[in-house]
Amino acid sequence: MGYRIFTLSPGSTSTKLAVFDGEKLLFKANVQHDPQKLKSFARVSDQKPYRVETILAKLKANGIDVQDMDAFAAYSGGLVSTPGGIFPVNDKILEDCTSGRLMEHPAILGAQIIDAFAKESGKPAYLVNPPDVDEFEDIARLSGIKGIYRESHVHVLNQKETAMRAAKELGKNYEECNFIVCHVGGGLSITAQKQGKIVDGNDVLNGEGPMAPNRSGYVPLMPLVKMCYSGDYTLQQMKEKISKTGGLVSLLGTDNMLEIKERIQKGDKWAALVYENFAYQLGKYIGSYACVLEGRVDAIVMTGGVSNDEGFIANVKKYAGWIAPFIVYGGDFEMEALASGAVRALDGEEPLQEYTGVPVWSGFDFAY
Repeated sequence: MGYRIFTLSPGSTSTKLAVFDGEKLLFKANVQHDPQKLKSFARVSDQKPYRVETILAKLKANGIDVQDMDAFAAYSGGLVSTPGGIFPVNDKILEDCTSGRLMEHPAILGAQIIDAFAKESGKPAYLVNPPDVDEFEDIARLSGIKGIYRESHVHVLNQKETAMRAAKELGKNYEECNFIVCHVGGGLSITAQKQGKIVDGNDVLNGEGPMAPNRSGYVPLMPLVKMCYSGDYTLQQMKEKISKTGGLVSLLGTDNMLEIKERIQKGDKWAALVYENFAYQLGKYIGSYACVLEGRVDAIVMTGGVSNDEGFIANVKKYAGWIAPFIVYGGDFEMEALASGAVRALDGEEPLQEYTGVPVWSGFDFAY
C-alpha cells in the first residue's frame, strides 16, 4: 500500500474530490452544493463550514475517513504570483485565501478546507502548482503599449502534470526538457516550458492566444475597440464575447465537437472551415512558441478534453508536426496532478516551496 492522498478542487456549486493510493485512484466524486444555500453566504470564505459538512457526508456514505489519509492536496487560488512547485499550507496562504483580497471565487476555499482536514488528522496539506504560478521571463512580459504587461494565466496544474508525464515517457527529467504544451478544453492555454519552468504562455484570462471552444482568443484590435464604443454592448457583454461566448460558440453557435463534426459530414462548408481554422490558429501559436524555445523542442504535448478528438489532433499535426513529436494525453489530470505532487512531497523527491505573500513579479525593478 502507498500513501493515502485526499485531493480536492472547489467549483462554483460543487467540489471535486478524489482519494488515491499513491497515484492509483480509489475514489472520485463531484459533491453538489445547494446553490441557494451558497447564495446565502455574504462571502465565499463563509461557505467553508457548509462545504466541509457536505464533503464529510459524502465521504462517510462511501466509507472514507479523513483520519486515514497521509496527506491532503488542493487546487486553490487567491494567492499572489508564485513560482511553480509544492507549497505546504501555511498561515500566509490561509490569510490571503480567507480574506479574498485578491479574488472572491470558490477556488479560495481549497486551502481552507484541506487545512481543516489536515489539522483534524495531524497530516500535512499541500497546494500543488496553484493557478497563481508565474514563471515568465522578463522578455515575455512586454506588450506594445507601456503599462500593459503580460502575466501568466494558464491551466498550470494540468500543464505541468502532462509535461512531467511526457518527460518520463521520454526517459528524461522534467527539468532537462523543453516542451510546448497545449491544454485544449472550453478554454485553451499554450505554454513554452523550458527546463522545468513555464517561461511564456497565452494569458487565458485576458483573451490572448488562439480561439477556444468558448473563448475568442486574439482578434484584430481596432475592430474590437470600435465594437466596444459602438454603444451596442455593455462592458459585461464585451467580456462575455471574449471569455464565454467567443470562439466556436460565436462562429458556429455551439462548442460541442461531435455536433460540429456531424454538421461537417452533412456538407456544412462553414463548419468545416471553422473546424480547420481552430487547428490552424493553434498551429500558428505552437510555431511561435518554438521560436521562444529557439527551436529546441523535445515534444509538443496535447491535453484537455478536445485533445481526445483524433481529427483535431491530426489537423494540428499538419501545421506543427514538423517541429517536434506529438505526445497526447486527452482529458484533464487535475486530481492526479495533486496526488502525484503530494507523493513527491512525502517522498522528498521535490523540494517544498514556502509561500511568503510576496509576488514573484509586480513590475520591472529597473528604470524604463
